[in-house]
Order: sequence, then structure tokens, then C-alpha cells
Amino acid sequence: MRLKLYSAACLVLASAASAQVSQQANKAPPVAERRPHVDTLHGDARSDDYFWLRVKSDPAVRGYLEAENAYAEAVLAPFAPLREQLYKEMLGRIKQTDLSVPYRLRDYFHYTRTVEGKQYPIYARKRGSLDSAEQVLLDVNEMAKGQSFMSVSVYALSDDDDLLAYSFDSTGYRQYALRVMNLRTGELLPTRVSRVTSAAWAADNKTIFYTVEDSVSKRSYRVYRHVLGQPGDSLLYEEKDERFSTYVGRSRSRQYVFMYVGSLTSDEQYYLPASTPTAAWRQVAPRKENREYSADHHGDTFYIRVNDTGRNFRLVAAPASDPREQNWKEMIPHRPDVMLNGVTLFANHMVRSERQGGLPQVVITDMRSNATHKLSFPEPAYSAGLTGNVEWNTGTLRYGYQSFVTPSSIFDYDMNTRASKLLKETEVLGGYDRSRYVSERVYAKAKDGTSIPISLVYRKDVKRDGRAPMHLGAYGSYGSSSDVGFSSNRVTLLDRGVVVATAHIRGGGEMGKAWHDQGRMLNKINTFTDFIASAEFLIAQRYASKQRLVIQGGSAGGLLMGAVTNMRPDLFKAVIADVPFVDVVNTMLDETLPLTVGEFEEWGNPKKKDEYLYMKSYDPYSNLAAKDYPAILVRTSFNDSQVMYHEPAKYTARMRALKTDKNPLLLVTNLGAGHGGASGRYDRLREIALGYSFLLWQAGVEGNQVP
Repeated sequence: MRLKLYSAACLVLASAASAQVSQQANKAPPVAERRPHVDTLHGDARSDDYFWLRVKSDPAVRGYLEAENAYAEAVLAPFAPLREQLYKEMLGRIKQTDLSVPYRLRDYFHYTRTVEGKQYPIYARKRGSLDSAEQVLLDVNEMAKGQSFMSVSVYALSDDDDLLAYSFDSTGYRQYALRVMNLRTGELLPTRVSRVTSAAWAADNKTIFYTVEDSVSKRSYRVYRHVLGQPGDSLLYEEKDERFSTYVGRSRSRQYVFMYVGSLTSDEQYYLPASTPTAAWRQVAPRKENREYSADHHGDTFYIRVNDTGRNFRLVAAPASDPREQNWKEMIPHRPDVMLNGVTLFANHMVRSERQGGLPQVVITDMRSNATHKLSFPEPAYSAGLTGNVEWNTGTLRYGYQSFVTPSSIFDYDMNTRASKLLKETEVLGGYDRSRYVSERVYAKAKDGTSIPISLVYRKDVKRDGRAPMHLGAYGSYGSSSDVGFSSNRVTLLDRGVVVATAHIRGGGEMGKAWHDQGRMLNKINTFTDFIASAEFLIAQRYASKQRLVIQGGSAGGLLMGAVTNMRPDLFKAVIADVPFVDVVNTMLDETLPLTVGEFEEWGNPKKKDEYLYMKSYDPYSNLAAKDYPAILVRTSFNDSQVMYHEPAKYTARMRALKTDKNPLLLVTNLGAGHGGASGRYDRLREIALGYSFLLWQAGVEGNQVP
């Protein structure tokens, strides 16, 4: 009864809101100033009247963004009560005071916990037993006082557990400062290094290896050695090739420090004994074009994952004393239908993380007997992977599992007895009943006949008659896999009858390295046509209709949104583009911007004519035209270092000047955050609520119940 009464109240609210939206639509949106600017390359002239928006220091830039924010808030004002209701619903499903599953590292149990009313986690540990007194190592809430943003990246303990090296960013620009804390006294040591991207301790409890980024391009390019209490850090390595970046880490065995040097398509790795931090780096194998590899240590052997004989990688072993290629011995051959994503070594076991048929797999080998078995998972679409495995000499494997309907769950698996124990399933407050929902894996046909997997979830009482609203998302770049996971926030949509779908399009890594290859460089168009084919399939199968289909993607997924909206604006009711990479040609031509040169191996180099012309053919900004577009919500952050704020700002300004429809076009800029949006958990929920309210408005969802 309460649900029905609430649904009726929402109908009244929605009707009132619709009337107010009509009034707001009569308000003129901001019009960005046009300042003529022309670039010519390969004989092709590109006019860009909004080029000036990239000058962050120009007061007119911030003025324009603030005007767009005010306009968006005015248009969405009628939905403020709905946004607040969505926020309260989502907050009501979260156990605000909660504890992560503790993991053991040497003599301590480590965990994070959250406290109701506080935005950030608290990092803590207990010695010997979970019944011992708690020691707080980092309270991110205290670190965030006086800041609008706070993020922790490096979190590394010395081998004696007395020192913590950590890094933090207070702007959202992903520029982290490294500090070291004496955990015996709580004192911060004088060590402070800017622009740190990674760090690893040596075994002597006083030496830290760390990498730093270039101040302009944000490429991680130098490796240093720092000794506590000693002035001046030693520069050990500088990478000159702008396609390559550097990082440091420890082997799983803790016996070696590794230095990684890699681009998007080639790798090399160096090592030195953790017990001898002043030793010279030794190379595992030299870099070669289009060969990626990574090595880890076990006993007197390096196990090396490498894609020299096939794109999906094989596993080889080599003596740690001389790991050159002529000493490689194949352990697992390349398999065209199985992607070897990674290898995790324990004292007596090897665990392979693989992908087959678009789904993650976990394969365990007892290194004493060579007996091998695979974990089994019960649902047609899911996420599964290793988590919190910091101990070396253990027979217990910790893994996580979740799906569209199963909340995130942490298991301990006995690799000897093959018994699995559920440690924690994330609690969903408010009476969540997974039996009310169904998850499916279906397949669309791409233009070239390729089968494109699509994962769906919806309430069982939703009729497949083409009338249900749908939220369709995808990413499709960098070989990154969009595995399905649980979100208690998503229940807010499902219980309003929304069908939620993820298209596993080419350019991602769901089906292996070849899947990525077929959606990058001069094959990038497949990413967009795959998504369009997926939407058309879902409409043909009556999961959705054009009139109620809302699509969403972020970053490179925002490029996807811009491209498909240009290609098929008739196919979608509305679009949500988060921090979208939509000014591809201009960004890839500017090598002073973060990430540009390193991304030539994903998108191409526009200084090459064929790659320029191909890139321009799908570039969302270049292909905006005078025509009707769907309703669009664009969201960005002023301090974004991955996709600079000016890309979505220029895109919005140009579209507003060209489009011939009266559908809403909104640009919302978080003026105090970076690529990931708000850092606080409550602030992030409010951002989600804003997106959901726009989605529900455009999809025509007026009630709280499935029709």
C-alpha cells in the first residue's frame, strides 16, 4: 500500500514538474562567444570558433561554465524534489557505517571502515587478532578538512610495518604528493615529493623507489631512489620516448623490486634484489615493437606473461639469474580463444586470471603436483577476480564475485581442499530481494556479422513489449572490459521499470586482445557501429524503443556517445556523456596536453594523413552539424587531467549553435573535481541522482512502480 501511495505522489510531482520544465525551456541558454580560429593540416582547414575555451586562465572561460551550470540548474529545478528522493533512496540502501573484509599482512589485520555522515574511508589495522585494539593509519576525512576533493593513491607499508608511504591529491588533477608516516609515533617524516605516480619500499625499511610525472604532459617518466634521513634523491632512470611511462613495484615474493617501462603496445621490465637497493637494475627482456610482457618471481624462476606468439599472451618461465629470451621455456601456450590477463603467484600455487567467451575465469595450479582446476561461477553474466591477496605463503585465495543481481561478495577459497567460504556479501538495506530481478546475456549482430555480447538486467515483472524504458551503456576502448557488477543505486532504476544493459563492443577487451584490435586505430569505427547494432537489436527484440532509450558513457565512452549521436541521432531519446573525449583531432594534435603522445597507439597520430582523415571521420566535435539531436546531458570537471574540461565545453557550445531541435542540451561542470567527479561518497551519490533524474525525465518514467 505504501508503494502505491508513493507512486501516486510521484505522478503528481512529475506532472507539476513537466509544466515547470516547459516554462524553463523558454529561458535562453548561454551562448558562448565565437572567436574565429582556423587550423590547417594536410591541406584541410578546420574552423574552430570555440578554441579559446581551452585557456583556463581566461575569466570568460569560467564565466561561460558558470553560466551553463546556472542554466542546467534552472532547467532541472523542477526535478529537485525527485533528485532529493533518488538520493535518499540510494543512501537508504547503503550501510553507512561499515567495515571491509580484513586482510592479513604479516602480523597485522588491515581494513578500511566508513562512518555514517563522513565522506571518506578510514584506513586501520589490528595486531595479531581482530580482537586487538585498533590503530588508525589514515583518516581521509581528517585529510580532507578544508578541501573540496581528496584522493589517496600510493599506500605502501615498509617490511617491518613501522612506516607508511602514501600519496594524496586534493585537487582532482591526479597530481599526488608522497608522504611517509612513522606508525610507531604517528609523526610525519620530512619526506615530501610532488607528482608521484608509484612507490615501492626496499627490504631495508628506509629506501623508497618512486616514479614522478612530467609537469606538463603528466607522463610518468623518471625513477628515483630516496633514503629516509638522507638529503637528495638519486635519479635512476629517465624515459625519453614519450610513448612510454615508468612505474615501480615489489614482486609477490617480496624478494625483488621491479621497474616497469611500457607503452600501450610494448613493454620492458627491470629488477634488482629488494635486499640490495643500491644494486644495478637488470633487464628481463628488451623492448620490442608490439610485444608486451610482465614478469613475476617464484623461487629461482621468473614467470613471464608475453604476447610474442599471439595477441592473447602465453606464459613462459626463465631462470631469475638469466631471464633472456633464449632461456624461455613455454608453460602455457597462446590460445586464440582464451585471453591470459594475469598470473598471481603464491608459495605453492599459481593462479591465472583469464577471459573466455567474454567472461572472466580463475584457474588454479598446484605448483607441487601441477594439478589444475578452475573456479565455477553460477550466472550468465558476472564479474569475478582476485582481491586482497597480499600473503605469499598461504593456501588461501581471496576472490570477489558479483553480478547485476548478486551484491559484491568476498570469498576465501582453500586451494588445497577446494572449499569456498563466503566472508561478506555487501549488505543492501531496505529489503532488497534478488529473486525479483533477472539477468541475461544476449548477442547482437554487427555490420560485418560479428556477434556482440550484451548483458541485461530488469525486474521479472517488466513486460518485453517494447514499452519499457532502457539505460544502455558501453565503453569500448583501451582493451578495457566492461564486466557487469552490482550496484544498489541501480535498484532505483530497476524498480521504476527501467531495463539496464551493457554492450560489450569492440575496442574493449571482453573477448581478448583481438577484440581490442578490431576497435582501435583504423578500426575504431567498429566500436560505434557495434553500439548502434546493439541498440537496434534491443529495439527489434522489444526490450526497448527509440522513444525511451537513454544511452550513457564516460571518458572514451563519452567519445562513443558523441560519435553515435552524430551517426544516428534518431535512434536515442537522450544521451548522458560524462567527461567525454569529444575533441579528438585537436587533442591528439596537441602534444603538450596530458596523455597525448602515449595515446597515438590507441587512436592514431593525426600528423599522419591517413590517420588524421580517419580520426576526423568520427571525431564528435568535427562532425557536429545542423540537424536534430536527442536530449543531451554533458558532465565534466574543471580539474580533469584525463579529458580536459574544454573538450565537453567546446562540444556543447558548438552543438548549441548548430542544432535544429528544441531538446534540452545541458552542460554541468564540477568546478572542484577531476576525471572521476566528486571524491566524497555523499557528493558522488548526488551526482548520480542528478543523472538518474535526467534519465527518468527523458525516458518518461513518472511513477515508482513497474507499469
